[in-house]
Amino acid sequence: MTLREARRDKPYPIRRVNGEDKQSLRLMDMGFTSGCKICVLAKAPGGAVLVSLRDFVVALRADVAALVEVVAQYV
Repeated sequence: MTLREARRDKPYPIRRVNGEDKQSLRLMDMGFTSGCKICVLAKAPGGAVLVSLRDFVVALRADVAALVEVVAQYV
């Protein structure tokens, strides 16, 4: 399941960031790493996703949110 499919207000561990492109590498540099807990705070009608991880909040475009794969069963 990707962040675009994740439910709001539920913590999910990140499984992986898909791809080897510039966007994927940037996400990993920002702390989107395997095992890190992430929570979807809000979703915009256009598909953008507001998430919190570690100690910060970040908004991701829909195409970028689709790169982040989370464990389907929330914890």
